[in-house]
Amino acid sequence: MKFPNIVRSSRRWLSATPERALDAAYRAALKIKAIEDDHFKGEKVTTGTINYSQSVLAVFRADVNNYLQTIKVRLTEFNASRAVLIFSDTGVNIAQTEIVYDNEQEYNQGRSIIEKLNFIEEVVSRYKNGFSQETSALLPALKSKSFKSNSKNKYLRDNKVSVSEDSKFDKNKLLKNKQEEDPNLETISDKTAVLPRSFLRTIDRIRQEIDPQSENTEEQVLKKFRRSRNKTAISIRFLLILIIVPLLAHQLSKTFIVSPFVEKYFSNHQDILFINKDLEEEAFVEFHRYEEKLEFKSLIGLSPALTKEEMKDELHDKAEEIAEIYRHQGIDAIGNVFADLFSLAAFAAVIFFCKREILIIKSFLDEIIYGLSDSAKAFLIILLTDMFVGYHSPHGWEIILEGISRHLGLPENRDFNFLFIATFPVILDTVLKYWIFRYLNRISPSSVATYKNMNE
Repeated sequence: MKFPNIVRSSRRWLSATPERALDAAYRAALKIKAIEDDHFKGEKVTTGTINYSQSVLAVFRADVNNYLQTIKVRLTEFNASRAVLIFSDTGVNIAQTEIVYDNEQEYNQGRSIIEKLNFIEEVVSRYKNGFSQETSALLPALKSKSFKSNSKNKYLRDNKVSVSEDSKFDKNKLLKNKQEEDPNLETISDKTAVLPRSFLRTIDRIRQEIDPQSENTEEQVLKKFRRSRNKTAISIRFLLILIIVPLLAHQLSKTFIVSPFVEKYFSNHQDILFINKDLEEEAFVEFHRYEEKLEFKSLIGLSPALTKEEMKDELHDKAEEIAEIYRHQGIDAIGNVFADLFSLAAFAAVIFFCKREILIIKSFLDEIIYGLSDSAKAFLIILLTDMFVGYHSPHGWEIILEGISRHLGLPENRDFNFLFIATFPVILDTVLKYWIFRYLNRISPSSVATYKNMNE
């Protein structure tokens, strides 16, 4: 091929580059539009439109991301080639035939360059924020050393929780998203800033209020409200699950699994009446009180005098009644031990399989606790410290330990109780003071000052 032919071919190729690049970008936008029309009812590719599985959504999102990348590259090529042609004597080939693709005819008939650019911008504008808001699953903002974009300042500055834009999202599907398996999560209790957080929030609020794009500001406020509402609903529902599931596991396992075996064992061993010495002492005390009561009533004339045989029959009936009562107490205590194990296993299973909800509820509780006023925080701290580690707390701990021993059928050990009361509240008080010094003093110094003034 001669050199002039090469030059002419190059000029033709260069003159056709803008339209070729624009057509490629336009076709990619048509593909995205076709996906939206065929599978998402003309809406953005998101989880809230159609209930597809995560694997199907991942395929659609991958295709959309590829088309968006193609559009970005081709538009860059379009702008660069047009800039070159403006400063050259090579004209743009406007007679190039446009290619039509299958089900894209309704969008691809007789469109000018401006119309194509407008169509591309309309499609691309829906995905400027990507898919992060649809797949965040109500979790706290991500903290990554490699995450240096402006979105970090937008979402991490106030430690806001990212929530699904769509109120009809499928939480169970979102929680299984494999793209969110290894985030470094952070909540308000984990992060401190150079400036007070309230000061930064005030500046951000003023900036949003004076923002000329008021419609975007209103949309952001609405999104924040939806996020907060969905997070609150999930947190309350998960709290109820944490309470109800262990209780149900305890009652069902005790009623249908443990108690029948324990009752069968006691029925085969009639000699077992008391499972510990404390129950035996209580039974003897109750029996002697009944005997003394009968003698007392007989002596003062409140009841007719009983012969030895009648007294023996009354005491025999009472002894059988007491034996049956304490026998059932022993069966109930042993059943509680095994039922508590089932309940603990159910609780651990909920914690293990609902790690995302744990993070959500942690963020929810952080916002509630740290959102209280300084006086309210100080009041709660003083109330809890006086109740569990204060001067009168040993009496409460004695009642708690006694109740646990009776629930499990264990004999009460006063030495253990005294040792526990002498050590555990002290450890708890030390941990609380460390938390106040290490975290609360950095996050809310005014609350610590209020606490000290109220405590004095």
